Amino acid sequence: MNRHYPILALTFFLQYFVWGGWFVTLGTYLLETLGYNGREVGLVYSSTAIAATVTPFLLGRVADQRVPANRLLSLLYLSGGGLLLGVSWVEPFGWFFPLLVAYALLLVPTFALMNALALYHLPRAARDFPRVRVWGTLGWIAAGILVSALGWEPTPYPMRMAAACSLGLGLLSFALPHTPPAATKKRRGFRAIFSPELRVLLRRRPIAILFLSLTLIAIPGSFYYSFTNPFLTEIGFPYPAGNMTWGQVSEVVLMLSLPWFLQHWRFKWVVALGLFAWGIRYVLFAYGNADAGAWMIYLGIALHGLGFNFTVVASQIWIDSQMPPSLRSTAQGFLTLLSLGLAGWVGAALAGEVVQAFTISEQTHDWLRIWWVPGGIGLLTALGFALVFRPPRKR
Repeated sequence: MNRHYPILALTFFLQYFVWGGWFVTLGTYLLETLGYNGREVGLVYSSTAIAATVTPFLLGRVADQRVPANRLLSLLYLSGGGLLLGVSWVEPFGWFFPLLVAYALLLVPTFALMNALALYHLPRAARDFPRVRVWGTLGWIAAGILVSALGWEPTPYPMRMAAACSLGLGLLSFALPHTPPAATKKRRGFRAIFSPELRVLLRRRPIAILFLSLTLIAIPGSFYYSFTNPFLTEIGFPYPAGNMTWGQVSEVVLMLSLPWFLQHWRFKWVVALGLFAWGIRYVLFAYGNADAGAWMIYLGIALHGLGFNFTVVASQIWIDSQMPPSLRSTAQGFLTLLSLGLAGWVGAALAGEVVQAFTISEQTHDWLRIWWVPGGIGLLTALGFALVFRPPRKR
């Protein structure tokens, strides 16, 4: 076992415990307790997309050029925990929204930085990274179970619990392995952000195609996170929130099996299968129902693990292997900018417009047509990637 495994696993667990502790249930608190309207809740949830377009890439450059990644993570966790604790006491939307955006600016880059740090210290990343990263999914599941068991959904306590864990993460980060900046040249101004090496790498066809594919496939993700629960509720599917956790269960199983696939399959076909899974799941939703077609719904939910691990996690490992040490945090941050930031904005807007266009009445929707939109995007993206992606012959 790698000597850094325990501290990395614990950090991933707490990191996603923080994220899952407040993000999933925040809408219930805002609607039922604070009385926000749907548009205000939508704006609050856009805070992560706003943050993803700004800080992950910029702070990735800082970690590669200036500040050790472990020290930067500690600063972000400590300041973010204090800010979230303050947000939990704020009620007016005019104050809540900008403060939550400020918190998201600190939270979102920690995921890319932690990925880069773990990959840096795991010499056999294709084998070891999924075994470490799976603890993040377990942390997400644990947070959801705890909040639900305590009945905290309509209260600010999930945010306060997450804030306390974030402060603990800030202290724990001092124990993370030292990860110094790898760049030998210290650049200033614009060149410090968009270095010549980064521009050259992004002009490489395989990397550009992969980044484009991951951006496009993240757009249908907005449909899943925003409208799967309302869809299941509307068609009378039993225990919607509970049954959706099967997606995280499959994520754990397939993340642990990912090293085998990366060893025995070509990277191209691992990612292509994951991309097809994203498209097929929405087609299954389109034709599934709560009766004879319930198996389609269950299978569509379970495909979350295949889609997420074979695209996002596998790509994080491959991208790290293609980057020089001076660009590893930058590359992970740039991927976050594209998938959570750009694709998050486009996906949220598109999902809202599509659902609005196929609304039959206030309580019913034409889900067949709604789900075919993200399904079509997913299948076309998978087909395009399979046809044009050619991995480089050497690193």
